[in-house]
Amino acid sequence: MVIDDGWNVFVLKIINIMEIKKGFKAFNKGLKCQNLQYEENTDYEIKEEPILCERGFHYCENPLDTLNYYDLCDSEFAEIEDSGKTKSDSTKSVTNKIKIKAKLDLSGFIKASFDFLWKNCDYSKLAASGDSSQLAASGDYSKLAASGYSSQLAASGDSSKLAASGNSSKLAASGDSSKLAASGKNCICAAIGPNSIVKGIIGTWITLAEYNDEGKVICVKSARIDGKKLNADTYYRIENKKFTKVKN
Repeated sequence: MVIDDGWNVFVLKIINIMEIKKGFKAFNKGLKCQNLQYEENTDYEIKEEPILCERGFHYCENPLDTLNYYDLCDSEFAEIEDSGKTKSDSTKSVTNKIKIKAKLDLSGFIKASFDFLWKNCDYSKLAASGDSSQLAASGDYSKLAASGYSSQLAASGDSSKLAASGNSSKLAASGDSSKLAASGKNCICAAIGPNSIVKGIIGTWITLAEYNDEGKVICVKSARIDGKKLNADTYYRIENKKFTKVKN
């Protein structure tokens, strides 16, 4: 099948025997990227030479590097295999042959990030003060903090605590009883695990979920802290499908 996008992209049904490099690719919702619709467990190829930032299939070896190009809370991620001609810079690569493997949920993305950091002994990324920091943890009772602008924090373990003071930070947690706090401007906080709570200043967007006694999701709600319906510097949870203040 030919995808008419000007690149002569083909969906392949054959197995490549060339050297296979592994990595991670980010997408817009629905596994869409640069006007192309991708599918899981599918091979793609272009005949032309790949050119960084211009032509080909881009990906990152470090899953956290994908956050330089896509939002943590509003994107989708997948594992990939590169069996083609490859060109790379310090944070990304481009190839003319790629296989999109399984899509990763938030927990899977965080685990992949943790495994990569552990393998490469890059422990400093679990705590940072510089701008554009990227932190991820998969264990229970994790504590992540960043003070630089545009920081991105993610945790999948239960009872995790995430805090960011820089502007435009993004915080996401999927574990039970997580606690997120953002004090910078234009931040996004998403805590989708049961019994989680979030707070931020005016202008912060928050997302929370409510579950029934069987552990099934009742609703997921997002709102902007405006100082009227939702107060600044106040922890909220979802109860009866409504944002409810957490009593001290």
